[in-house]
Amino acid sequence: MEFLSTADFWIGLMKIVWINIILSGDNAVVIALAARSLPPEQQKKAIMFGSGAAVVLRIVLTVVAAKLLELSFLQVIGGVLLLWIGYQLLTGGDDDEGEAKGTGSMAAAIRTILIADLVMSLDNVIAVAATAQGNMVLLILGLAISIPLVIFGSTLMIKLMDRFPVIVTLGAALIGWVGGETIVNDNLLHGYTLAHPWLHYVAAAAGAVLVVGLGKLMQARQAKTA
Repeated sequence: MEFLSTADFWIGLMKIVWINIILSGDNAVVIALAARSLPPEQQKKAIMFGSGAAVVLRIVLTVVAAKLLELSFLQVIGGVLLLWIGYQLLTGGDDDEGEAKGTGSMAAAIRTILIADLVMSLDNVIAVAATAQGNMVLLILGLAISIPLVIFGSTLMIKLMDRFPVIVTLGAALIGWVGGETIVNDNLLHGYTLAHPWLHYVAAAAGAVLVVGLGKLMQARQAKTA
């Protein structure tokens, strides 16, 4: 345990925590969107279980992330999953807090959190792993400390979504943006994306527009049916 008294350990720990603060913003949005349809007493449980399980998943993922990112089509599949999740989260509840509010399933919310976090963390965990430099204690401590940060961010986002429903649409657009980015970051398209840097932003914007456009169209149809 001598490494606990070294400056390098504490500097590395602060770096990992800071990286997670920066990179966990979109994850907090996903968690908040997934949990907002639950009854209030279940929201905190879903956030805690979802955040905790997501961090454990990141620890496991960090060990194999570099190898996973070498696989073709993996990020394409992950990006399409994110687009679907963004669409589902946008159409799964009403902005006016109608019948959908409070009727969600906690298991479904946690499942959504885990799938979205898994896909969105593929690139993020490489930065954390590089900072940890093979020190698993440092890696686990850094990610564990980030749990309350994600929980606080998610809880705050739910309150803001209740007061400002437009944040739900912006959150779904963010997930669509990340989904588009993830698809063009796939190893299969790496060379083409390097030759055409603008494609990164076009794909991200297209993902956001696709999720919000289809989501709003479905909301309009649901409103007419109701």
